[in-house]
Amino acid sequence: MSFNIALSGVSAAQRDLDTTANNIANVNTVGFKESRTEFGDVYASSLLAGGKTKVGDGVITQEVAQQFSQGSLQFTNNSLDLAVTGNGFFATIPEIDSREFSFTRAGMFKLDSENFVVNSNGDNLLGFPVNSDGTSSSVALSTTQPVRIPDSSGSPQPTSEVSLKMNLPAGDDAVNVDLFNPDDPLTYNAATSVTVFDSLGDSHVMTYYFMKDSAATNEWVVATYMDEQPLNTEGNTVGVPPTTGPNVVGETSLGTGISGYRMTFSAGGDFTEIQNADGTPSATGDIMSVALGGTILSNGSDPTQTISTNFAFDPSVATPDEPTQFASAFEVTSLEQDGLAVGRLTGIDIGADGLVRATYSNGTSEPIIRVALVRFANDQGLTQQSNTQWQESILSGEALAGEATTGTFGDINSSALEQANVNLTTELIDLIIAQRNFQANSRALEVNNQLNQTILNIR
Repeated sequence: MSFNIALSGVSAAQRDLDTTANNIANVNTVGFKESRTEFGDVYASSLLAGGKTKVGDGVITQEVAQQFSQGSLQFTNNSLDLAVTGNGFFATIPEIDSREFSFTRAGMFKLDSENFVVNSNGDNLLGFPVNSDGTSSSVALSTTQPVRIPDSSGSPQPTSEVSLKMNLPAGDDAVNVDLFNPDDPLTYNAATSVTVFDSLGDSHVMTYYFMKDSAATNEWVVATYMDEQPLNTEGNTVGVPPTTGPNVVGETSLGTGISGYRMTFSAGGDFTEIQNADGTPSATGDIMSVALGGTILSNGSDPTQTISTNFAFDPSVATPDEPTQFASAFEVTSLEQDGLAVGRLTGIDIGADGLVRATYSNGTSEPIIRVALVRFANDQGLTQQSNTQWQESILSGEALAGEATTGTFGDINSSALEQANVNLTTELIDLIIAQRNFQANSRALEVNNQLNQTILNIR
């Protein structure tokens, strides 16, 4: 019997050595969770046996239990490197159409040939579909999708409004608006330009010419051009058919056939009104172009596109944000437009909540998907596939999917990796203890052998 007891001790010590050695070997494995050998004594007896005289039958290895404590974070320069701080696991599948889920804490992800996010085993990372505002449309594990980074361009946005604020120099000499010529700087007082975009994302230069009217006091006329073509032209066939008068409300006819809006300022330099062609104030204070199709836009973009110029005009009150006419140089204080060019993908941003956003060169960003996290009632009940992958089991409980930063799922850290939770100093001490235990049980075997040999040598 003593042989078997000592042999069980040797076997247990060997299992402890194996577990400790495995922990040490994986000290640099990302997402690795250390294991602990848990032993139990063997005490077999019957109802009729005398329990006071029972010695025991040795030791058994009850379980090699993994310890899911948090590992430290190592920060990287790869935005697809992900680490979870909390109880969550990443969910992966071996094939795009597979539902065989695996769960891991190792976040070394990369792109495959089809722009899917995969780990080093080629398993696809899963995420929740999202709405246009970035909210998840579903948080069920059954509705997760493989995370894929788009290679398409950002959609363009046609310009519909230009916001313009400026100071017009009150001390400038007035000009004869009937002699206006955009190619002759002496026929206008000031000019400024802004880049605008059509429905296809092509860029165009929109220019504003300001003329201080010699026939009126504190009044200016504004003429608008796009790509050196007048937007509001008397007799122009673009947009509205030609009429006997100006073809856009708010225009003042110029001698060259160019039509513009008339801006009026008070003696104190405050913007007071924009006059229509009949001399009545414009209620909105906006400059509205004719439709840009025809000869102005001939690249196949939307011919009905119009662009309004907003001066933030409020006739009831004078505000510093409105255009002014002060005794200082011409100065544009604000010039913005709401259009966007075609954008190319410039980067991927993954937030702490797992939301994946694609950023484009035109300044836009779009939510793509949200990285899913999964937790279990009993982590140690998971079935181990490898050192860094597990599967659901009866003991672990059902996989519960959810968003990062909610409940106990934890946070997702982009450009970071979770290191192994192995304490090398502790493992080396455990290694010495396991070695001593192995040596002691080996010595017990040797002593038993000597005793048996002594008995066999009795004559």
